Formats: sequence, C-alpha cells, structure tokens
Amino acid sequence: MTDFDLLTIGNAIVDIIAQTDDAFLAREAVQKGGMTLIDAERAEHLYGAMGPAVETSGGSAGNTAAGFASLGGRCAYFGKVADDQLGAVFRHDIRALGVHYETTPLDGVPPTARCMILVTPDGERSMSTYLGACVELGPEDIDAAVVAAAKVTYFEGYLWDPPRAKEAIRKAAEIAHANGREVAMTLSDSFCVHRWRAEFLELMRSGTVDIVFANEAEAMALYETDDFETAIASLAADTRGLAAVTRSEKGCVIVDKSGRVDVPAIDVAAVVDTTGAGDLFAAGFLRGYTGGLDHEASARLGVIAAGHIIAQIGPRPQRPLADLPEVRSIL
Repeated sequence: MTDFDLLTIGNAIVDIIAQTDDAFLAREAVQKGGMTLIDAERAEHLYGAMGPAVETSGGSAGNTAAGFASLGGRCAYFGKVADDQLGAVFRHDIRALGVHYETTPLDGVPPTARCMILVTPDGERSMSTYLGACVELGPEDIDAAVVAAAKVTYFEGYLWDPPRAKEAIRKAAEIAHANGREVAMTLSDSFCVHRWRAEFLELMRSGTVDIVFANEAEAMALYETDDFETAIASLAADTRGLAAVTRSEKGCVIVDKSGRVDVPAIDVAAVVDTTGAGDLFAAGFLRGYTGGLDHEASARLGVIAAGHIIAQIGPRPQRPLADLPEVRSIL
C-alpha cells in the first residue's frame, strides 16, 4: 500500500452552482449562508427554479482532497456515490486530480447526492443538499489498509447527519490511532454544530479527534458563547492536538496547549464565491502539517489556498495550487 499524507472521508456530492439574489432566497425559503438538508422532491423543485448552473464534483472533504492534491500532496478519499451518471462524474473528477478513490459505488437507489449552491452578489453561498447515496456510507467502506497508511485521517462534521457514517468514522479513528496516526475533523457549519454539539465535544474530549478545524461562528456555536476568545480558550483545553479557526478577512488562529499563532488573510481583489473556502484552508494547512512545517507556515498555506478559491466560481482549484509562487516559497 502506497503511503498517503492525508485521507479524507466525506459526503460525495456533485455541486450545482448558480448565481442568484437575496430575493430568490427569500422566495424559495432558502437559509442564507448555511447548509440545509432536503429531500428528493425539494431537490427537483430547486433545480427547476434555479438559473443557469455549473455542475462540478464537490462535497466538503472531497474539496479538501482536491485542494491537497493540487498542492502536491498524496491523498486518498472515502465517500459513497451511486452507480449512475453523477456518480461516474464524481469518480472521474476526483481520480483525475490524482486522488486515490476506490469506494464501491451503490448499485441502485438512492442516487448520487447533489447540492444546490446559490451564490449571492456578496459571494455568500447558501446550500440545499440532497444526501442520496451518501447515507449508505458505512463501516464496510472503511479500507483499513488505506487508513493505516495515511498520516492524518480527516472527516467532515456533516457525516454526523447520515446515521451509519458515525460507525464508519469511529472505526477509522480506531484504526488510525492503532497505527500511530492522527485524526482530524471539521465542524462543517454552525447549523451542523447546533445539531451535534454534545457529540462533537465528546469526540474531542475523548481523544477520538486530535485536530479540529472550524470557522469563527462554528467555534462560538460549539461553546454557546458570543465571545471569540472564550471559544478559542475552550478549544485549546478540549483538543488533544490543535485547533485551526478561520476568521474570513481576519485570517486564522492556530491554538494548542502550548500557545497560539495568528496569521493574517491574504489580499483578494474580489470575493467571487466563498464555496469551499474552509475546505481549501484545511487542505493548505494539512499539506504543510503533514509535510513537517510549523503551525505558522502551515496556516499561511491554508490562507493562500482559501484566498485563491474565493476568487473563482466553484470549490476546486482551476489551476495547480503548487504552481503558485507564494506556495512554492513555502513548500
């Protein structure tokens, strides 16, 4: 088995991205800035109501895998698609990036997941997700050899919504730790945190998770506080390894029990689409971290990757991030 720097596990989703305005969000009762789970009927309705759209493989952990590979890292991915047209698109896209992806597709219904992403003029994205085949991800999809071969296994908090995925993640964490590896998670979004706050805290405090990624709103939601500094101090206390918290134009904070590092954001001429910003930050940070860089250098890679992705439509790099001069100066 080839060694991997990173294994990501997530909901394998095809993104359907359209530009719209706040009036459309209000008319269609779409929650701005968050991710709402929807059923197949609602998915069909929104798809018909949306304007012209771009279809691209997505999913939070899938985007992180794509960004990590774009930065020159060795990456694998676990995620469930159906044996249908969108599933074939997803498999082709992630493998074409050089990511190892061998999860067995689902034969039959439900179909491959899709996420309707509505981008408003302020660059904010509002997501309505039909999980489809994602809910079938289970312990049998965890390839123990791949987990054991990966320096870090990273999963998205969204996986706490499909019931069997929890079992899969706990199995992967046990295998990773038994092989001296680390486990990371992203809190995904503040609505997800509200749904699973107690269980996320248990994952951290029990040592099931070593590394936590969050944005400012998610970190404060986790500790039910309006004070960012309180949230950061709590994360430092509860996380066995480290926590990386993004703050949009304020950059990011990396904290562990030994201290704190603040890294500023990079200048972006125009924010086009914030879809995937947190996913690409995690990709950049973990590329540095698994490569032996310190927290500051790793965070700089994270903010570069995130800054690059919000200047384009879509959550996956349109050119190799490893080719960027600012990336080459760090790696």
